[in-house]
Amino acid sequence: MWTRRLHTFILLFFFIGCLSSLAQTSKSREELEREKAQVQARLKEFDAILKQTTATKKTSIGELNALTRQFQTQNRLVNTLDREVRLINQEISDTEKKIAELEFQLKDLKAEYSRMIYNSSKLNRGLSIVAFVFSSGTFNQLYMRLKYLKQYSDSRKQQAAQIEKLSAELSEQRKLLDERKADKVTVLSEEQKERAELERLRKSQQSVVNTLSKKEREIQRQIAATKKQQDQLNRMIKQVIEDEIRRAEAESKKENSTTTKKAGTSMPMTPEAAALSNSFAGNKGRLPWPVETGFVSQGYGTYPHPTLKGITLDSDGIDIRTQPNSNVRSVFDGVVTKITTMPGYGGTVIIKHGEYYTMYSRLKTISVKSGQNVKAKDIIGQVGTNAEGESEVHFQTWKGLQIMDPATWITSK
Repeated sequence: MWTRRLHTFILLFFFIGCLSSLAQTSKSREELEREKAQVQARLKEFDAILKQTTATKKTSIGELNALTRQFQTQNRLVNTLDREVRLINQEISDTEKKIAELEFQLKDLKAEYSRMIYNSSKLNRGLSIVAFVFSSGTFNQLYMRLKYLKQYSDSRKQQAAQIEKLSAELSEQRKLLDERKADKVTVLSEEQKERAELERLRKSQQSVVNTLSKKEREIQRQIAATKKQQDQLNRMIKQVIEDEIRRAEAESKKENSTTTKKAGTSMPMTPEAAALSNSFAGNKGRLPWPVETGFVSQGYGTYPHPTLKGITLDSDGIDIRTQPNSNVRSVFDGVVTKITTMPGYGGTVIIKHGEYYTMYSRLKTISVKSGQNVKAKDIIGQVGTNAEGESEVHFQTWKGLQIMDPATWITSK
């Protein structure tokens, strides 16, 4: 009896462990599959956007930036596939261990089942069940023999059920092992294909780097010219914000201070404007992109170019490469405060969101008017395309006169 209980406990513990391991593995596979799908979707965006510029693209910093981003994303896909292979290997190893354990348990149960039958035969001394019962010397012995036969029957049924359950589980695990091995072959083939694509991108990237390295002075002049244009752009938006602050202060005095000053800002705001500011701030990291599809070709801040030595990039916003003629959208509810054209940046729209401002540049057409109320994702214009065939929108975010990293405000991709 104690042996059977021990076996039952071991089996129960084993199956609980199996279920826990399967649950964790399943979760890991789901997360990995979701990540892989996201990366593959991003690569499709890259392909769709970059194919549009194949005929007109020139060897430029913009092309190198795009190739660098594409290479980074492709490398991320390869790493994801490598993690998937390692996960499948772990699953195969775990499944093989489960199969070995199940085979051991099944062998043990069958041996115990055989011992039960043998011991029962010895106890009955070769008599039939009916003869064994009715050969009892007393009524009490008859009762005990009947009780023993019932316990014996129940134990055999229990053992038979356990053997059947283990056999089914063993068969299922062997089937699962075959599936995992087939999965591994598929993923390894996919990884090999994506590694070849990664190598192709690396060679393309290096080719552009080699070409641009011979034009360092020209690139430095281009960067200096772009910086000069950007400074002019920033002076313009600062002037717009300062004018807005003075206007708000004048209205506040005119209305006998019925408006309030929000803590930490010099801009007086109405309750409605304060509520809009709070709502904008509360959606940090969740704002939609100013274009429906695209990728960041140049990030915010000052930093060395990731692949081109001696070149430092500097931007007060982010450049988002997208498809030609893509619609540019407001990222949040607000009021169009300024519409202008800036050298090197083309059509520019500034939208006010309480004390926050967003700016959209490099537009070829503008479809809103100054003073117009807009909602999140309302179309404000179309992106332009430069001489290199690159369609990019320059996007900035401000809090009062303080410039911020736009990438921290929009949703991550």
